[in-house]
Amino acid sequence: MALLTDHVLFIDGEALILDKPAGLPVDAPRDGSMALENHLASLTFGFQRWPLPVHRLDRDTSGCLLLARNPKAHKRFAAAFEAGTVVKRYVAVIEGVPTEDEGTIELALSKISSAAEGWRMIPAKAGKNAITHWRKVAEKDGRSLIAFSPQTGRTHQIRVHALHGLGFGIVGDPVYGDGEGAMLLHSRFLSMPRGDKPAAEASAALPATFAAAGFGQDLLDDAGL
Repeated sequence: MALLTDHVLFIDGEALILDKPAGLPVDAPRDGSMALENHLASLTFGFQRWPLPVHRLDRDTSGCLLLARNPKAHKRFAAAFEAGTVVKRYVAVIEGVPTEDEGTIELALSKISSAAEGWRMIPAKAGKNAITHWRKVAEKDGRSLIAFSPQTGRTHQIRVHALHGLGFGIVGDPVYGDGEGAMLLHSRFLSMPRGDKPAAEASAALPATFAAAGFGQDLLDDAGL
C-alpha cells in the first residue's frame, strides 16, 4: 500500500486528519496483515512521537480519520467524541430507495457472536442508544446515495441502521449485505471543535469505487455535502 503521507487532509501542531483507504484496518488484525500502526512512523512530520488514532473506522470504510499528535490533544479529542460534540458525516450507497427523503433512525445496538458467523451488531432494546440522521442525496438503478450524520458513535452503527432502519444494506457490506465488491461507505467530513482555536476539520473526496457504481463526487458537490 502507498505511503499515507499522500493521504493527509489536515495537519497542525496537535491534529492530523487522514483520508484512510478502504482495506486498511485501524487496529492490527489477528492475521498479521498491514494496519495503520505500520504507517505511523511515516506520519510524524518532524515530531518525535507517533500520532495516535482518536477513533475507529471499519477496515472497509474509507475517509476522514482523526489522529492526535500529542497525549494532551488525544485526551481532549477522545473526550469530545465521548461527549458527542464532533461533527461527522458519512456517505454510502444502499441497495434500495427509501420512500422518505430524510429522517432519523433510533435503534439501540447490541453485540452478538456465534462460532459459525463470528460477531455482529443487532438492534436490541437492551443495547446501547444509537441515533443516526440521514438524507437521500441521489438514486439510480434501484440504489441510493445516502448522507448519514451519526449523533452517537456505536460500532457498525451506520451499517446496521441502514439495514434495519432504512431496510437496505450498504452495497458490498461483507457482514450486513451481500459482500460483493467494495463496500461503499465513506467518511466524508469530520470536524473536531477546539474551543477558541479553529476546528480541526477536513472533507475527503469520494473514492473511485463510488463513481464506478454511478455515484460520483459531483452529486455531493451539487448537494452541498
